[in-house]
Amino acid sequence: MLAKIHRVRVAGDFARTVRSGARSGRRNVVLYALPRPAGPSRCGFIVGKNVGNAVTRNLVKRRLRAAAAAFIARNPQGLDLVVRALPASALAGWDDLSSDFDKAAAGALRRFRDKGDTGL
Repeated sequence: MLAKIHRVRVAGDFARTVRSGARSGRRNVVLYALPRPAGPSRCGFIVGKNVGNAVTRNLVKRRLRAAAAAFIARNPQGLDLVVRALPASALAGWDDLSSDFDKAAAGALRRFRDKGDTGL
């Protein structure tokens, strides 16, 4: 479970991160990342009905939350993430989702470093 301070909860924050953030896609997820000048890292999730029924969507969200919690433990400051689950995530196991999350986050962070946007 992510603490309240580590969740993206406002629609405007979701929209800003998706529109302005660096995007990195994998088979199961698309991750958008945007540097935050101050404050803790936060993560939000978009899991649409195309992923599956409510039980499947909630399972995918729980797995992604666990991967996000591990990422935030390593990067506690300065980043907003929005993770969009793709339909393939319904059939993916924990290892696949976690791996895709980590690789997508690393790709987004690499884009920031290449541009010189932030000290991440």
